[in-house]
Amino acid sequence: MDFKLGEKEKTLIEDIAKFAKKELPEDFVGTHLIDQEYRDFEFEISMSKKLAQKGWLVMSWPKEYGGQGASLMEQTVYEMEIAYWGIPGAWMGISGTQWVGPCLMLFGTEEQKRKYLPLIAAGERDGVWCTGYSEPNAGSDLANLQTRAVRDGEHYVINGQKVWTSKAQHSRWCWLLTRTDATAAKKHRGLSLFIVDMKSPGVTVNPILNYYGRHHFNEVFFDNVRVLASNLVGEENKGWYHLMQALAFERRSVAPLAYGSSKRLLEILVDYAKKTQREGKSLNQIPAVRHRLAEMAIDVEVVKLFAYQFTWRVTQGAIPAYESSRNKIMGDDVLRRLAISGAEILGVYSQVDPDSKWARLNGAIQGAYLGFPGNMIAAGTAEVEKSIIAQFRLGLPKSY
Repeated sequence: MDFKLGEKEKTLIEDIAKFAKKELPEDFVGTHLIDQEYRDFEFEISMSKKLAQKGWLVMSWPKEYGGQGASLMEQTVYEMEIAYWGIPGAWMGISGTQWVGPCLMLFGTEEQKRKYLPLIAAGERDGVWCTGYSEPNAGSDLANLQTRAVRDGEHYVINGQKVWTSKAQHSRWCWLLTRTDATAAKKHRGLSLFIVDMKSPGVTVNPILNYYGRHHFNEVFFDNVRVLASNLVGEENKGWYHLMQALAFERRSVAPLAYGSSKRLLEILVDYAKKTQREGKSLNQIPAVRHRLAEMAIDVEVVKLFAYQFTWRVTQGAIPAYESSRNKIMGDDVLRRLAISGAEILGVYSQVDPDSKWARLNGAIQGAYLGFPGNMIAAGTAEVEKSIIAQFRLGLPKSY
C-alpha cells in the first residue's frame, strides 16, 4: 500500500487552507461535529456556492454532472481538510453531495440526473436535501418503517412520519424511503425510494430541539402527499437494495470527516494544555494529561490510515465489504474518547454554553461532547456495523 500524497493532493491541502483563512472568521472553530455551522444558514449557503465555484463541492463527480472527475484520493483529502477547517458550506448539502447525487448517477433516470445533479453541484439553496429514513418505530431496524406510498395513476400518494430528519427545515428535497408493498414476505422487500419536493401540499416540518437547545433535527409528516411516479428512484420495491448503496456512500466518508475533525480538536487541546496553568504548572506538564493526549494522537493517526487504506483498495479495483463499517466504528469511537478527554481536561469550563464569556475554545469541546452520541447513531449504530464486520470479514452467520 502506498499512502504517499501526490502533487495534486498536496496542492489541494494548501489551497483549502488559504481558502479557509480567507473566508472564515478569525476565531471560527467549526468541525462537522459542532453546531456553529447550523446557526447561520445564509452563511452556509454563501460558503457552499464558493466551494462550488472553486470546483470542490462535488470534485469527484464526472465533469458532465458538474464535477472535476477528481480521483478518490483527492476526494478523501478534500473531506479531511474541509472537516479540519470546519468549512460550513460543505455540510449544508451533505445528503445531496455524498449519497443522493452518487445514487442518482447509478439508479436515476436521465431526467432525474439532468434536473437534480446540477442543483447539488452548484451549491444553491434548491440543492439542499434531507434524508427521510428513520421513523418513531424504525431506526436501526429500518425495514420496519411504516410510511406508505400507494400508486394512484401517474402519482404516488404518501402518508406517514419521519423523525430525526436533519436540516429538513432548510431542505428543498427529501430522499424518502417508503413502503410500496405491504404484503411483501420479508420486511426489507417492498420498499421504494422517492424524491419528494418539501414544498408539496401535505408536508409538515416540526422542529426537534436537541439537548443543547439547537434546531438541527425535525419530525416530518406526510399527509396525502402526491408525488409524480417519475420521482421514483430506481425500481419499485427495490428500495432496500438502492438504500444499501446509499449507506455505503455515506459510510465511506465517515473516516475522512472523523479524521479531519479529531485532528483539529486534538490540536486545540494540545495548544490549550500548553498555555493553561493549573496548580502552578502548565497542563502539558501533568503526566496524565500528556499520556492521554499522546494516546489520542496515535488513534487519530489510525483513523487517517484506515481512510487511506479504504481509498487505496478501491483504486486497486477492490469492492470493500466491511471496511466502511470498520472505519465508522473507529472514527466514531475516537471522536467520542477525544470529546470525553477534552471535557476532563477543561473541567467545569467544558459545560459552559459556547455563548458565555466563560466558554473556552469557542465551545468546541462542549459541541463535540454533546454531538458525538448523534454521530454514533447516524448511518448505522456500532451494533449494526459490527454485525456487518462479523458477516463479511469473519464469515459469521447473521445475528438476526
